[in-house]
Amino acid sequence: MEKSKKSLSSGFDSVTGRIRRFCADTVAELGRCSWPSRQQLLESTVLVVVAMLILACFVAGVDEIARLLIRWVTVRG
Repeated sequence: MEKSKKSLSSGFDSVTGRIRRFCADTVAELGRCSWPSRQQLLESTVLVVVAMLILACFVAGVDEIARLLIRWVTVRG
């Protein structure tokens, strides 16, 4: 009976130990990362927004052309 309690307790310690080690490793890894400066982050954000707007305009244009072609084919036929 005492043996089963001991194995259960050591299993619990093992799980908590692994969680603590994971958290410590995660914090250490985040410390080793190189983070962008505020200026780099702003430039990247502007670039992404501009690229999204260009892509949105392209998709809207293709959609409008497809709509006109489908309307032309269905009205004509």
